[in-house]
Amino acid sequence: MFTRRGFIAAAAGAAVLPGIPAAADPQILRIGMTAADLPTTHGIPNNGGEGFRFLGYPAYDSVINWDFTHTDKLADITPGLFTAWHADETNPLRWICDVRQGVKFHDGSEFNAEAVIWNLRRIYDDKSPQYDAPAAPIVRATVSMVDKFEKADDKTIVITTRYPFSFLPYLLTRILIASPTQWEKVGKTWAEFAKHPAGTGPFKITKVVLGQYAEMSRNDEYWDRARVPKLDRMVVYPMPEATTRLAALRSGQVDWIEVPPPDAIPSLKQAGLQISLWPYPHTYPYALSCLDNSPFKDVRVRQAINYAVDRDGLCKMLNGTAKPAMGLYPPDSPYFGNPKNRYTYRPERAKALLKEAGYGPGKPVKAKIMISTSGSGQMVPIPMNEFMQQNFKDVGMDIDFDVVEWGTMLVAIRNSPTAPQSHGDDGINISLSFTDPSSMFRYYAIDSFSPTNYNWGHWGNQACTDLLKQAQATFDPAEQMKLLAHAHEMVVDEAPWLFIVHDLNPRAMSTKVQGFHPAQSWYQDFTQISMA
Repeated sequence: MFTRRGFIAAAAGAAVLPGIPAAADPQILRIGMTAADLPTTHGIPNNGGEGFRFLGYPAYDSVINWDFTHTDKLADITPGLFTAWHADETNPLRWICDVRQGVKFHDGSEFNAEAVIWNLRRIYDDKSPQYDAPAAPIVRATVSMVDKFEKADDKTIVITTRYPFSFLPYLLTRILIASPTQWEKVGKTWAEFAKHPAGTGPFKITKVVLGQYAEMSRNDEYWDRARVPKLDRMVVYPMPEATTRLAALRSGQVDWIEVPPPDAIPSLKQAGLQISLWPYPHTYPYALSCLDNSPFKDVRVRQAINYAVDRDGLCKMLNGTAKPAMGLYPPDSPYFGNPKNRYTYRPERAKALLKEAGYGPGKPVKAKIMISTSGSGQMVPIPMNEFMQQNFKDVGMDIDFDVVEWGTMLVAIRNSPTAPQSHGDDGINISLSFTDPSSMFRYYAIDSFSPTNYNWGHWGNQACTDLLKQAQATFDPAEQMKLLAHAHEMVVDEAPWLFIVHDLNPRAMSTKVQGFHPAQSWYQDFTQISMA
């Protein structure tokens, strides 16, 4: 069993953390992240959604940006460095994209269509000088359907996909645009570029202290005048220990922390600090190995583990910062469908399924799950898994844990369950998203077996894959919805994952932080924030 030291509120006092500026500057926002290390600053952030949240979208535009203005619904997309896009009516594989004119990179060089092609080659062309072997898979694992790209003229880019893919615009949000001129200037290496990066975003990354912090300053010349930041500066710090983040906030060393310890929330409220909770497209499962050497090869064992978890008790332990999950999507989503199984806490049902599968008191299910110490969207993984471990034991499942850092898990999920990076584990407990309608294809299609995409467990259901392919090949929203809901019914009933909870994205912040309106997104808009 694990200790709960990461779940206990920190003492009020704390040593001054190195590199944190004093709060004398009224328009500087200091943020404590959950990441164990500073996310990469070169335009393809690592550290998952948190990396993109803090050192991706603030400093870099994508060709298509996220729209954070409608907080009452899931964030949608909006023009970025492409002003418009459409599929060719005569060939749905071809997408014609209009390139924004008159934009400059932070280094003063001109953004143009050539810069888009150069950045696409960074990701997809392993023969190009700028190909980024360590970082390119972070994008390719999601935007895997791109086949070709070309500049039609100075104002037009054409992207061709391998198969009809109506959801492409949502995925192009992952392609952030870095300055080719700056890359040349710093010696044509991404390691050097990361020390002196240049994008086109509303903030400029102006100081990087590796392993400690990154500082961003307002881009006064940002092309979208409505999103020129109100802040002078924003500084982000990796603080993987929840107690460290909590102490830094209470002592005034930072103004904002991600994922405060749930049991500290009442005292934070009593102290007058702000607590932000808001739904977003988050799921927290065990992705289960369906290979022959795993007990989860048997659908009855997968269903049993889903009936074994007391999700309501887990959410109570989390002080209401999450809600129970019964599938990839919440039950009130139009994509949820009408599956036969509704996974509530039914330990007797779990025991019966395990008995059918050949397990019992003298023969428990034995499996090992990779879990992290912290990370983007991971909430408080050690106490959560400790809670569930007892649930599993109660129904006859002996579940052990392979505890790793977040970065190790991100590498594992992009590799096969038989690859060394997966440690021979039977599952991975990783936070994931459903930010766009193609999410199920990435997670569950046969075509998406890792390392191609995120079907880490290699669950193979041809009927489900066919439905997902039909959904992304049609441009009719009503037909897409019907097909996706039917596919989700199969996903729930076949249970390739243990569905645990949906996070409510808790943040704690000083009363000085003004103007923050959380979007239903893994990413947020920092341009409207000011400090009182």
